[in-house]
Amino acid sequence: MKRYFIAVFVAFLSGVMSIDARRVEMNLLQTSDVHGNYFPYDFITGKNADGSLARVSSAVKEARKKYGANVILLDNGDILQGQPTVYYYNYVDTLAAHVTSAVMNYMRYDAGNVGNHDVETGRAVLDRWSRNCDMPILGANIIDKSTGEPYFKPYEVIEHDGVKVAVLGMLTPAIPAWLPETLWNGLRFDDIETTARKWMPIIKEKEAPDVIVGLFHAGQAGNMLAGYKENPSLEVARNVPGFDIILMGHDHRRECKRVINVDGDTVLVMNPANNGVVLTDITMAFEVDDNGKVTHKYIDGELRPMADFDIDAAFMVEFSPYIAEVNNYVNESVGRLTDSISTRDAYFGPSAFVDLIHRLQLDITGADISFAAPISYDANISAGEIFVGEMFNLYKYENMLYVMELTGKEIKDYLEFSYGLWANTMKSKNDHLLLFKEKPTDGDESRAMLANPSYNFDSAAGIIYEVDVRKRPGRRIKILGMADGSDFDCSKTYKVALNSYRGNGGGELLTRGAGIPHDKLSSRIVYSTDRDLRYYLADYIHKKGVITPEKLNHWKFVPEKYIIPAVKRDYKILFPEK
Repeated sequence: MKRYFIAVFVAFLSGVMSIDARRVEMNLLQTSDVHGNYFPYDFITGKNADGSLARVSSAVKEARKKYGANVILLDNGDILQGQPTVYYYNYVDTLAAHVTSAVMNYMRYDAGNVGNHDVETGRAVLDRWSRNCDMPILGANIIDKSTGEPYFKPYEVIEHDGVKVAVLGMLTPAIPAWLPETLWNGLRFDDIETTARKWMPIIKEKEAPDVIVGLFHAGQAGNMLAGYKENPSLEVARNVPGFDIILMGHDHRRECKRVINVDGDTVLVMNPANNGVVLTDITMAFEVDDNGKVTHKYIDGELRPMADFDIDAAFMVEFSPYIAEVNNYVNESVGRLTDSISTRDAYFGPSAFVDLIHRLQLDITGADISFAAPISYDANISAGEIFVGEMFNLYKYENMLYVMELTGKEIKDYLEFSYGLWANTMKSKNDHLLLFKEKPTDGDESRAMLANPSYNFDSAAGIIYEVDVRKRPGRRIKILGMADGSDFDCSKTYKVALNSYRGNGGGELLTRGAGIPHDKLSSRIVYSTDRDLRYYLADYIHKKGVITPEKLNHWKFVPEKYIIPAVKRDYKILFPEK
């Protein structure tokens, strides 16, 4: 099918068209989930980056040399959070021109979409960024509660050589399942398919476009999350006629394929994944008659690796002042670690890395129990002086810290659900400890082999417990008592420290696990910080001066005769020697 389509497309470009027709060629480029990777190195690790907008800029300039003005450049959200670059201009230097707006204006984006991590920065940052952008920010399903109308522009029409391309922008509506309302106060997030059905006839009647693009910060699989359909892009492509192209984001999964919608028309569906490593590159060719009407159109796309492009030197010169500012920020000393820490051991038992977060959460809040997970899949911080940049390695996201009231039974059920995502049911010492998608072998892509995201692998501190992997999920956890030696009571209410993502229902450990209805979660929150956890981690280390990381050893997998050989095997699978 693809080979046939490309053959027809090439033939068209070679001149197989009506003698009287005019040919128009366009190039549509999409970035998504850039997560602050504007420059070709990682400010967290101090290493060079494979992607970045510095390389994308070179690809865009190449396209503009080839197609002239007939290039459409779109971003599909999650651009405002991830690297220290954006954190600095989100929260530290709030007076300077925002680096994200400056970069997007320099690259001459035609439109941008909103992602969930953009909403997570808070209304002030989101509004500042959108105001400072030269292009429109889209969001047809982001509704201002006071007016009932879209808070951002619902769609944008881009016209080149008489050919009109309409871009309808939307965001996954599952924001309330992850983020506290304080970050999106006054807004609501409507269902994507319902909103697409609303705007499709309006766009067709009012604009009469030749191509309609859905720019959706949502992935393919339409899973339900707290009553919201998180990733319905593929369903919309099939169920809502009128789209020629659906550009996806959010799930960080590369995709380039065609689907057939309910009217029998072909829809091109693409996703460039994340961090500016790959660029969506779509070529569109049109046959236009003497009356200016498009009589034929041909659309094809590919994912282009940015490693094939040089860093844009002019881009780097333009933003050298920003780079210098961020370098100074990330190289500020916070304190010292006496020992190196890594998330690698967190998959197999207590971890000094995760337990440092537990210690902080318990110290700040005075809570009885702490829940935390290895937020970064494979993070390492070396012994010695620790700098601001490394704090982003220690804690990846801008989650706040909550204290919630949970019963002992809810705590146990929460942990049962967590370890059900995490650990396999072992029948012998030859089985895997970790829950993999399929039987893995050495050398396979390790992270992709895990059945579930590791940021949902919550352990607990403040209680002493065992996880018996011989038992099926739901019957594994045996709580032996509180860490202070007192009894643990399933009927008692405890104060539990956890991050705001989890406290708002993220990962469904509180809802599907502990059995608390989503609309009741907010009533369980008795305390919230007003700054992100990373800020408090840095402050904690700075005040202590020197930190000796150590395992709390509040839990363990059992039985040891199964665990010891399984850990050796599974560790090599997750972290193969290079």
